[in-house]
Amino acid sequence: MERRDLLRAFGAAAAFTIMPRTAQAAWETVATSPSAQRRVLTDERADLVAALSDAIIPRTDTPSATDVNVPAFIDVIVSEYYGDEERAVFLSGLDLIGARVKRSDVTSFAGLSPESQKALLDALDQPVDRQAPDARAWNRLKGLVIHGYFTSERIQKDVLKTAVMPGRYDGNAPMKAATGASHGGDHGGNHA
Repeated sequence: MERRDLLRAFGAAAAFTIMPRTAQAAWETVATSPSAQRRVLTDERADLVAALSDAIIPRTDTPSATDVNVPAFIDVIVSEYYGDEERAVFLSGLDLIGARVKRSDVTSFAGLSPESQKALLDALDQPVDRQAPDARAWNRLKGLVIHGYFTSERIQKDVLKTAVMPGRYDGNAPMKAATGASHGGDHGGNHA
């Protein structure tokens, strides 16, 4: 199974199991907010989140994470649904990931060569300490990207083809008349 197929299968299941009301409310906030309005992601953090989001779900025959505005969804979730401590840990972890990028003498993740991007992502996926702030932020970011992507309206409609009301309800559907044996009180036996 290819990575994209695995993500699609996971996303289809996750879209309806992980905080569905929160996701809907977050997407409604994104839809009603000015496109440039940010809550807790500075420009630098927003650029990092966007680049990492597209590394997780790049554009192929389907939209990328940034194509469906996942970074704005993440900004809303982190600012409005995380507690102060959880938010601080996530943001400091993002800053540590950004610092790892800058060790390569580039200003952004997108500025890294494809080999360097892969090496960084591999290092984040297999950390020495899973409780380190950057490892925790990376794991949380991956979950948010996947969840945001698969709960976005565009992906629900155009990629997953989710039917909100599957089939149709017809409360007065005609019924075929039964053929063969009688359906009355006599079930084939003589009860006299």
